[in-house]
Amino acid sequence: MTTITEFVLVTGMTGAGRSTAAKALEKLGYYVVDNLPPGMLGELLAQVESAQDINRLAVVVDSRSRTFFAGLTDAIAEIQHSGTAVRTVFLEAADDVLVRRQEAARRPHPLSAEGRLMDGFVKERELLKVLRGRADMVIDTSSLNVNQLSARMRHAFEHPTDEGLNITLVSFGFKYGVPIDANLIADMRFLPNPFWVPELQPQTGLDSDVSAYVLAQSRAAEFLDEYERLIALLTDGFVAEDKLYLTIGIGCTGGKHRSVAMTEALSERLKSKGGNTLVVHRDLGKE
Repeated sequence: MTTITEFVLVTGMTGAGRSTAAKALEKLGYYVVDNLPPGMLGELLAQVESAQDINRLAVVVDSRSRTFFAGLTDAIAEIQHSGTAVRTVFLEAADDVLVRRQEAARRPHPLSAEGRLMDGFVKERELLKVLRGRADMVIDTSSLNVNQLSARMRHAFEHPTDEGLNITLVSFGFKYGVPIDANLIADMRFLPNPFWVPELQPQTGLDSDVSAYVLAQSRAAEFLDEYERLIALLTDGFVAEDKLYLTIGIGCTGGKHRSVAMTEALSERLKSKGGNTLVVHRDLGKE
């Protein structure tokens, strides 16, 4: 008999990328089961633990389970009470993105019956709101392609969960909206904007000239110092509460200069001290 060392539950909105997330976990060595009624989670766990070669399990549960879905939180609590930790990943996206994806797939929403697609998404959000609030990790896939979502999953689950806090830094432009999966939002619009410097305007925060311009500001250095201390404080608290995933959104006006440079700088600081950090430049290239 083996002991399940990693149990990941994947759920979220229809069209938000559950299948992609499941495939990424499968490539990491997880045994993946899709669309399982929540009431069968305990039975599945018992069967898997009786096997000799499975210690990482991932289960995809969603609104297709309909009436079975109501018992999901109870099923999770029962498994955790038995001593097996469950990490819940909730996949999210903006309504217009979900509708567009579902229309492109030419599929009806499982909860829309004969109504509009949007009616199904409204019902689904209501059904999932409690689970979203309790999720260990929420990923907004609105601006992610298949490869980027797979990268987020690899970063979160490639290594055992006892290696400390998993931090994702997302640069973004406020003009495109705030990341809906961020635990913290940092606003870089207090820094001088390279956009108004003619030779810097066409460049991005990944270019050395822009990065040097942004980081030369004393306020930039002060921000990095303060946020490094804040993240250290959060890390201690999150790990103590068994919350292992933290997403920080770092924004500027367009997500091209200041937020990109500061995200890269903060990531380098965290990595230099052993931090498990992933950088996502959400809006780079949109301007």
